[in-house]
Amino acid sequence: MKYYIVCGEVSGDLHGANLIKSIKRLDSQAEFRVWGGDRMHAEGAALVSHIKERAFMGFVEVLLNLPKIFKLLSHAKKDILQYNPDRLIFIDYPGFNLKVAGWAKSHGFTTHYYISPKVWAWNTKRAFKIKRIIDFLYVILPFEVEFYKQFNYKVYYVGNPLMDAIAGHKSDLQFFQKNKLETKPILALLPGSRYQEIKAILPIMLESIQPYKEKYTIALAIAPNFKLTYFNKFKHFSDIQLLSDETYHLLNHSKVALVTSGTATLETALLNVPQVVCYKTSFINYAIAKLAIKVKFISLVNLIAGAKIVSELIQNQLTVTNLRSELDKIMTEPSRSAMLNSYADLRQLVGHEGASDRVAALIFKESKNSEL
Repeated sequence: MKYYIVCGEVSGDLHGANLIKSIKRLDSQAEFRVWGGDRMHAEGAALVSHIKERAFMGFVEVLLNLPKIFKLLSHAKKDILQYNPDRLIFIDYPGFNLKVAGWAKSHGFTTHYYISPKVWAWNTKRAFKIKRIIDFLYVILPFEVEFYKQFNYKVYYVGNPLMDAIAGHKSDLQFFQKNKLETKPILALLPGSRYQEIKAILPIMLESIQPYKEKYTIALAIAPNFKLTYFNKFKHFSDIQLLSDETYHLLNHSKVALVTSGTATLETALLNVPQVVCYKTSFINYAIAKLAIKVKFISLVNLIAGAKIVSELIQNQLTVTNLRSELDKIMTEPSRSAMLNSYADLRQLVGHEGASDRVAALIFKESKNSEL
């Protein structure tokens, strides 16, 4: 069969690549055409548009790029019609994907959506739209099943795909030698995968870690859609190790981490690294989000746990002084042990690996009566 997959972020590319692997095991004749990144392309998928072309974040950035976005939407619709896939799959990236999915549904395509838009966080009425245009919704957070029940909408809980990615990861025993790192404890910086968030957050991270350089190796994880040279413009970069597309290897060997809010917060927790969660955006973006968002936490770690496990420094709280204070706490007892113990409980909530296989099986069957 022919499969068409649309994602728009680094995490979506990772989950899409694992989904492709799982589909191939069920369908030896599978062909893939995708809006994705290097990982999906490496699995043999024909790449229509790379995720780096669509890294827009926040209300303001979307408005400024509307002409480009409309052009991309038009391209997606035309390409889907021309390819005429047997299975049409959307992964996260709701601002773009829900628009394409609505069009696709009106043109007779069956729509599959993997990783629910966070409608439970803000504008819950969007659930009615999702129910109308999405035939099969595969959710990865346990509480999402109950959320959609109030809309009389059957969804499929498949577990979290990060467990697949982590289970498939093998620790690099030559990590220190290969990257020419001193054998000091590592303080990892995960500043995000979008230009806007890196520009806002990384300078604060870099200034905050200056007192720790003597006792720690400071290593920065660079997403695969960035070139190393992009980071040369930031101050305080002396003695910082830049590691491209090695986030899991870095976390495997890190003592603590500063992490921009997003999928990376959950990855860091599942890899058992104490962390401080950081988030900062433009004043306008924050003001709009503050009015719209209805949840108590922003990090996936705290959202899934339903309680504060990790500290979240958001907007004006994200200062050098506050960041150093939170870092000092998780470097020492008892805060460090308390966070690691909470991580163990979190892993029980997230569940075991196998999400990619479960989604692949449901997509392959494409039956409303399918059960996991």
